[in-house]
Amino acid sequence: MAQSFSRNILVTGGAGFIGSHVVRLFVNKYPDYRIINLDKLTYAGNLANLKDIKDRPNYVFVKGDICELDDMLSLFEQYAIDGVIHLAAESHVDRSIKDPFTFARTNVMGTLSLLQAAKMTWEGDYAGKRFYHISTDEVYGALDFDETLFTEDTRYNPHSPYSASKASSDHFVRAYHDTYGLPVVISNCSNNYGPYQFPEKLIPLFIHNIRHNKPLPVYGKGENVRDWLFVEDHARAIDVIFHHGRDGETYNIGGFNEWKNIDLIRVIVRTVDRLLNRPEGASDHLITFVTDRAGHDLRYAIDSSKLKNELGWEPSLQFEEGIEKTVRWYLDNQEWMDNVTSGDYQRYYDEMYANR
Repeated sequence: MAQSFSRNILVTGGAGFIGSHVVRLFVNKYPDYRIINLDKLTYAGNLANLKDIKDRPNYVFVKGDICELDDMLSLFEQYAIDGVIHLAAESHVDRSIKDPFTFARTNVMGTLSLLQAAKMTWEGDYAGKRFYHISTDEVYGALDFDETLFTEDTRYNPHSPYSASKASSDHFVRAYHDTYGLPVVISNCSNNYGPYQFPEKLIPLFIHNIRHNKPLPVYGKGENVRDWLFVEDHARAIDVIFHHGRDGETYNIGGFNEWKNIDLIRVIVRTVDRLLNRPEGASDHLITFVTDRAGHDLRYAIDSSKLKNELGWEPSLQFEEGIEKTVRWYLDNQEWMDNVTSGDYQRYYDEMYANR
């Protein structure tokens, strides 16, 4: 007899960095939910991120493109989707500067496709339904060092093609709530770090480079400031917001943990050297200052007071503890890193799905 489920939750981008942590949390925490992981398996999607739960009876993987509306409609119907946690996105600023059209297609048109599929499938029967859109703090623009934190009321002021595409997708989500009554929530999050992050991002890239004695390229003077949040704490916040957030509301998720890039890099260098039993300062010479990138925002910092006061969430890890845990994971999972940096994982998936 087939198992029945109390909910059918679609997680988009569930093979990516943040998405895989959300999928794992929901599959393990809610055995009565069916979790449908939809991922296109582009360069940042890796099913090895979820090998520990791939055979769970309440987990389903579907390879697909959120931009294909007909496919999304079929998916909603096939699995009787009643909740969406939308994480699928192009997210690397440097890539967006080189190829803004891809970011517009995935982040804007892909979100619109999902919104329309939800609207058409649910047909105004919104009881027990939820569309949760995960966004970024970059939509708010940049802060000076003496400015207060981003709040949910901060005016949007995106500065890169990436942040502009995410800002646009946020506006579409709100428009579907205001125009059609679609039950939506949005969260805007600060920089995440932790296991399974694709190594184009600062922390895994620098851990890898330190291990292999490669340069650590630092934009400008390394004075840009970011607020850092451990990815498992972000997944917990998504869980809380999905289940208890108020329809039509936005919640900011931050770590209350601001670091200048150069100071963060020095912490990473010291931690990696220590765990590799190298002398203190052995890898300092790898730090290399390079020309700043275009439109590089000075500072992001999130005020999570609304999320804490309304829903009771706050970060569980101190930054030093989170960095230690993160560095250990990357050093202990060299096979995962080698497969990602070589591209072997992507060739495997291309061959696997070529004949389907």
